[in-house]
Amino acid sequence: MEQLQGSPWLLAHRSMLKPNQLRKFSLLGRDYVLWKDSQGKITALPNACPHMGAMLSEGWCVTQSDRSSTIACPFHALEFDHQGCTVLPGFNRQTKSLLSPLELIIQGDLIWSYGGYEPKIPIPDLMNAIATEYDFIGVTGERSIPTDILSLLLNMHDYNHQNGTHRELFEIEEVQVKQFIDEGLHSHAYLAQPRKQPTWREILRNPAQLALPKVLEAHLENYFPFMGVMHGDNKILSLKECHFYLPESVGRSRVFVLMYMQAHSPIAHLLKRNLLKLIDVVVEQDARILNRVYPNTPQRIKLNNEVGMDWVRRNFEQFPSVKTEP
Repeated sequence: MEQLQGSPWLLAHRSMLKPNQLRKFSLLGRDYVLWKDSQGKITALPNACPHMGAMLSEGWCVTQSDRSSTIACPFHALEFDHQGCTVLPGFNRQTKSLLSPLELIIQGDLIWSYGGYEPKIPIPDLMNAIATEYDFIGVTGERSIPTDILSLLLNMHDYNHQNGTHRELFEIEEVQVKQFIDEGLHSHAYLAQPRKQPTWREILRNPAQLALPKVLEAHLENYFPFMGVMHGDNKILSLKECHFYLPESVGRSRVFVLMYMQAHSPIAHLLKRNLLKLIDVVVEQDARILNRVYPNTPQRIKLNNEVGMDWVRRNFEQFPSVKTEP
């Protein structure tokens, strides 16, 4: 897992953590336990108990008198604090730190980490700007997918797959890449996607179709390798669909989506739940196709509109230093 060391990774939105409930996550081949105490303090520790290796995420939280919390190992109930210290049975003093906390960078409701490695690229300001200007409407599409991070990123930047993988959802008839702006590890793609007009039966089954025009004009802003944002605007609402990608291990990746909205019409508020459901289906379709791909198959055919995939391959090979074409 050396390829992308030094990239920031968004671990979670604060809303994904309930007080004193443990959450296991994996990053760059290592497992951690993440929790938020009653005061809102968020901590991540290595998930293996230093006694006999039990998964701490299978344990529980113990609330202290100051409303902080320790986590208890499910095997022998040893309690570890935010610094990874514990008190052994028969002793009245804390040990030194036996579990080194993972360094977290918390910006508002967003919990970032470099996975314990030296930062090589900065956390962009975009998410802070979105959180300031838009209403957060929820998290959707969280999946752990048995595929490597490169395959996941290639899929997410494959502009041709909408009229295959997502045919039933959007009935896209054609994908037109109007412009691709390459700024190294940052890029913008502007797409036009004519689609078949939905029937009233399809609208009744999924009212979020009302927010989709005849031609989907998409602005995709990408930050390699960890984030892609779809900027959408119409007369009903403005939407920020923020996708996050994490390499859990060599052959497994995680994805989730944060959704933000500005309402231009009262009907927008009625669509929130349907929008979250729609994007969850989109991610499920992507996950399903990635489970049906033979890895490392030589690419003997090249389609048009593969500029996003070429961008991913180049950045993956050259990360973190990228040389763009003149």
